[in-house]
Amino acid sequence: MVVSNVYMVMFLYVLVVIDVVDLMVLRVSVDEKLELRFRELAMKRFKYSKGALSRALEEAIMKWISDVESEEFMFKGDPVEAIDGLLADIDIDSVELQHRIRDLWILKAVKNVSGGH
Repeated sequence: MVVSNVYMVMFLYVLVVIDVVDLMVLRVSVDEKLELRFRELAMKRFKYSKGALSRALEEAIMKWISDVESEEFMFKGDPVEAIDGLLADIDIDSVELQHRIRDLWILKAVKNVSGGH
């Protein structure tokens, strides 16, 4: 079992090195009270361990990204007028536009089915 433990240690070392290489640094300015509250809660949650602030910040960023990505886009106004405005400068008729869109869709579908080749 000594050999497998050596490999496990080497494997963990490689993971740590790869993880360190992928780290990015963000410098941000936040309200002092917000920062103190964040530090306090991060330390409590992660048991005052090394990297507690980084882990808490990563969780916060992931939650924010998830929240923003899940927000529904609500268009206000008349969608027909919006589309009409977008297509105002196009000099082809709707049938030709439909054919071009179909051709683009087919190209994309074939590319996805064939694995991008």
